[in-house]
Amino acid sequence: MLTAPLLAISNLTVQFRVDSGWVTAIDDVSLDVDAGDCVGVVGESGSGKSVTALSILGLHARATTRISSGTILYQGQDLLRARASAMRRIRGSEIAMIFQDPMSSLNPVLTIADQISETLRQHQGLTGEAARKRVVELLGLVRIPDASRRADDYPHRLSGGMRQRVMIAMAIACKPRLLIADEPTTALDVTIQAQILELLRDLRKELSMSVMLISHDLGVIAEFAQRVVVMYAGRVVEDAPVAQLFRRPVHPYTMGLISAVPKLDSDAPRLATIPGRIPSPQEVIPGCRFSPRCALVQDSCLDQQPSMQLAGDRQSARCPPRLLALGARHG
Repeated sequence: MLTAPLLAISNLTVQFRVDSGWVTAIDDVSLDVDAGDCVGVVGESGSGKSVTALSILGLHARATTRISSGTILYQGQDLLRARASAMRRIRGSEIAMIFQDPMSSLNPVLTIADQISETLRQHQGLTGEAARKRVVELLGLVRIPDASRRADDYPHRLSGGMRQRVMIAMAIACKPRLLIADEPTTALDVTIQAQILELLRDLRKELSMSVMLISHDLGVIAEFAQRVVVMYAGRVVEDAPVAQLFRRPVHPYTMGLISAVPKLDSDAPRLATIPGRIPSPQEVIPGCRFSPRCALVQDSCLDQQPSMQLAGDRQSARCPPRLLALGARHG
């Protein structure tokens, strides 16, 4: 018997208001996160990864944002239609998020203990010594040495890696069922990056969490995720198990991303690149949004929006079937 996903995003379209009117930031996005699963969301900057994540928790400014279509079901409840009180209960308790830049996410005038205690007070009613004890436990859980002393530090006194660990401690304070990690290793050196990924992997097993990992780094995705969703210009263009995606990518954009990853055993004088740039939401492209950059473009790609097509076992891509077959041979 099939069980429903923990999180199911279906046909989500989000628009933002700008001076010239409403522009579409993400268009017809669908993805699932199963209980205990780790889904990687990858794509260039501007592809809609963070917009999708913030939409789950309703963190966009209401005055300048509208949801044109779609649903976001968490355990069967549509978060887009949930009351504000219900969303306050879910944020941090059921679904938590690690944001991109811990220095801008942490309050510079509050100690680490004060900031983590706020989450514990809001969702678990812990105050005083009980809250402090839990803060020290959480800092120890994310492997911050001398946790009792570090709890009284301000963010500026911690290194980038330790600030990221504080963000993780804050996110897991209430043992959420789903953790959204938005570029959790950006701006960290490779040694600290590896430590953070190992920490997230261990915490996921220990707390039985599902994880939605957002990154532009294919190496991070390959190491951590079980399934990969590739986004481009506000749309999902490929969805596949991680090993299958790297072994046999079928969408031309996915192939371009993988080809651009440096290979240690290669003596090529230049890295492979994808020509052109990702279009802005204001740009009107009548057909496939990747067509101006695609090496396999066909006439039908220029005037028809492709739909998601099956391309293999548990693998789908947004391309015409005949182009998917051609892409598979090139991949």
